[in-house]
Amino acid sequence: MSIASRFALLTTLSLAAAWAQAGVVEVQVRDAGDKPMPQAVVYLESREAAMAARPQRHVEIAQVGKQFNPRVTVVSVGTAVDFPNRDTVRHHVYSFSAAKNFELKLYAGKPENPVLFDRPGVVVLGCNIHDHMSAWVVVVETPYHARTDGDGRAVLEGVPPGAYRLRAWHAGLPVGTPPHEQSIVVGSAASNATVRFQKALQ
Repeated sequence: MSIASRFALLTTLSLAAAWAQAGVVEVQVRDAGDKPMPQAVVYLESREAAMAARPQRHVEIAQVGKQFNPRVTVVSVGTAVDFPNRDTVRHHVYSFSAAKNFELKLYAGKPENPVLFDRPGVVVLGCNIHDHMSAWVVVVETPYHARTDGDGRAVLEGVPPGAYRLRAWHAGLPVGTPPHEQSIVVGSAASNATVRFQKALQ
């Protein structure tokens, strides 16, 4: 067996062993008044997590009833997102965000090409025709991410043991507020963490 083949085999075995010991991380996100925060984005960062990140498939943000659906989306870097228009009126989707500046000029149906989100950060979406329409895409360098449910709870599964930075972001925070960050150590057993935002929501 060649050195390259042995290296590939060892790498595969190491990844399989890490996955076999993978844990589940349950995160509760609450505001300064201890109320649950639905639609918050939570994710775990580390050097190893960045190396494990892969683009997701079949991600879309539709326009339905003159609203973006979903309003908050979280994707790994390199993910291409479709923007189908399911309304009977045309939309003009755009973003001026530093993480992704793009424009889908007035259209109906589904644009031929998806939008590639190739830089980490928060991307704010709007419609040039309907000012009330807004949405957010949070682009992260990790495969371990989720949105919180109506109870402010998110579950991250298949997380290999190790030290991570747990980050949380919510669209209701003041513009420019960085994601909340705290350290967390994940073991092979289930882990729990509570994120409590101290800044007031807009």
